[in-house]
Amino acid sequence: MADKRDYYEVLGVDKTADDAAIKKAYRQQAKKYHPDLNPGDKQAEAKFKEVNEAYEVLSDSEKKSRYDQFGHAGVDPNFGAGGPGGAGFGGGFGDFGDIFSDLFGGGFGGFGGFGGGGRRSNPNAPRRGADTAARITISFEEAAKGCTKTIKVSHIETCSTCGGNGAKPGTSPKTCPVCNGTGSQVVQQRTPFGVMQTQTTCNRCNGSGKIIETPCEKCSGKGRVRITRDHNVNIPEGIDDMQMLNVRGQGDAGVNGGPNGDLRIEVTVRPHPIFERKGYDVYCEIPVTFVQASLGDEISVPTLDGKVKLKIHEGTQPGDEFKLSGKGIKRVNGNSKGNQYVKINVEIPKNLSKEQKEILENFKNVSNDKNYKKQKSFFDKLKDMFD
Repeated sequence: MADKRDYYEVLGVDKTADDAAIKKAYRQQAKKYHPDLNPGDKQAEAKFKEVNEAYEVLSDSEKKSRYDQFGHAGVDPNFGAGGPGGAGFGGGFGDFGDIFSDLFGGGFGGFGGFGGGGRRSNPNAPRRGADTAARITISFEEAAKGCTKTIKVSHIETCSTCGGNGAKPGTSPKTCPVCNGTGSQVVQQRTPFGVMQTQTTCNRCNGSGKIIETPCEKCSGKGRVRITRDHNVNIPEGIDDMQMLNVRGQGDAGVNGGPNGDLRIEVTVRPHPIFERKGYDVYCEIPVTFVQASLGDEISVPTLDGKVKLKIHEGTQPGDEFKLSGKGIKRVNGNSKGNQYVKINVEIPKNLSKEQKEILENFKNVSNDKNYKKQKSFFDKLKDMFD
């Protein structure tokens, strides 16, 4: 169960998709994987079931709201159960029922019916707000050096008009007359085995234990409102591509005085035209001329801290690598830095003039095996093979 795919991903829509877009996507996916069009295809059958499950949740406004806030745990009480037979419940259903009761503010279905009535949590107990998610894209240099970015984030805040109680200013919520504020009610049903008694969420107050007769106009009695506002985010030095930042207390507002959730930001780092990152080390490739590589030279090398001088020795070969200590990226929340590695790419000249060709011919005539050790070694090995 814990490997379930995101329902929006299953249907191929964004989280901002409206009902029409969700319905259209469902029809396309359902037709694609329908068993009648894929006879005997077990994989298509599994996909078809997955698509129907996703649409069942996302087409229902109440289920969709719970899923957006709590994920699969909000719509499937069995999600996350550990091991065969639901061993993750810890030997009984009571504790797991209490967890979901805290989340959704009620007795959570029939959990109380097992063994003659489980514990009921307080529907007005404080509950933590949900985490919110955002993405941000920064440059290679910003990731290495750190920066401050402003992003727009949509999240839920406590209604400033009613203070979160959902009632119009000057009024207040009243205790539900059906459940007397417990948020749950007992239902009796006759069966062939006798009268069965189950405990369900109160259908009058929907598990809140309170009735709002005159709702707040701003939040429509919900006590919370969704807004979009700017967040200033401090990006630490050394952060890498696809890492997550957690900003505590900047997620959705809590319920009944509970703490806010967190804001989780996924960081995307744009690739750099010259540098490549591996851990906290930086790599780059520098082209040099045939003459520079042959005679040695002092070249200018770009780093994240600006240009530095690098002395390459006489006879530098293509692919030779030089280390610039401490010129890499600073470790997140640390003081040390990685290194920069410079790989030499020897560029062979093209479109030579007549004079240049004559000079190289003269050079060839005065060259010997000592000048080309790799070539001599190769042909010596080749000769041994055929001899």
